[in-house]
Amino acid sequence: MINPVIKKIYKKIKKYNTIVIARHIGPDPDAVCSQIALRDTIKATFPSKNVYAVGMSVSRFKSFGTLDKINEEELDNPLLIVLDVPNISRIDGITFSRYKEVIKIDHHPYEDKMGDTELVDTTSCSVAQLIGELVLNTRLKLTKEVAENIFLGIVSDSDRFLLQYTTAKTFKIVNQIIEKTNLDFTNLYVRLYERPLNEIRFQGYLAQNLITTENGFAYIKITTDDIKNFGVDSSTASNMINNFNYIKEIKVWTFITYDQKSTMYKVNIRSRNVVINDIAAKYHGGGHKFASGVRTTNEADIDNLIKDLDERCREINHE
Repeated sequence: MINPVIKKIYKKIKKYNTIVIARHIGPDPDAVCSQIALRDTIKATFPSKNVYAVGMSVSRFKSFGTLDKINEEELDNPLLIVLDVPNISRIDGITFSRYKEVIKIDHHPYEDKMGDTELVDTTSCSVAQLIGELVLNTRLKLTKEVAENIFLGIVSDSDRFLLQYTTAKTFKIVNQIIEKTNLDFTNLYVRLYERPLNEIRFQGYLAQNLITTENGFAYIKITTDDIKNFGVDSSTASNMINNFNYIKEIKVWTFITYDQKSTMYKVNIRSRNVVINDIAAKYHGGGHKFASGVRTTNEADIDNLIKDLDERCREINHE
């Protein structure tokens, strides 16, 4: 049975001639691939519509597609579709108050209500999975390019189907898009995971300098000098946290990077079956139970967050 919210989303897409698709600040592949896939399927289905995928571009994600620049004042009664972000304050590239009609599609724990039409499924491994479900259950066209971005978003956010939120439904959607478009998924992995040698060396540096506690907590503060010395950017540095799963001695681990452009500390937190999003929320962050993040300008918050995460590991050890 088709989710009635999916039918409602499709009807609203049909209704509006101008559609803006936004996502969260500091995007990951799931966010970017999802918004580009949604933009491109709408444009393929309704060529006369003006559809824009907006937000700051990330150079390493250029292979997924090009984002659009808009002047919001010139848009005529636009529909806003917000992807992969639970709270209004973290939406990138738009002024939320300008939009009368908003659709929210997300897989994070619920925070802010954004509109009357919201598809929020915390059991989904990714927003790309929800976009796949939308396309496969409506008259939206599944082009090869759309299928590629849906696949890339799902694979990225599920960490190649390793994480807990990967379900039979995930595999069903992936199977359908591969069959319908004859997708060459082996080559798509190259686009996601091919890296220059300096990034591999940087990962080795992180492993050598990771600070661990007796409670099973690990963290590293990545300095601007570290980033410059290895020729990587802050986004690449913080996203390397996903390469440190399945270390026997570590239950929770966090990477702290400083972004000079935004003058903020970006904290990525991951765990193996230890709930961490409540601790992230304490510092005005959030996310999934086992994958969360915090952004702050306060260095004292970083030290307190580290103490709280280590304490959570200690509590788990004594249960």
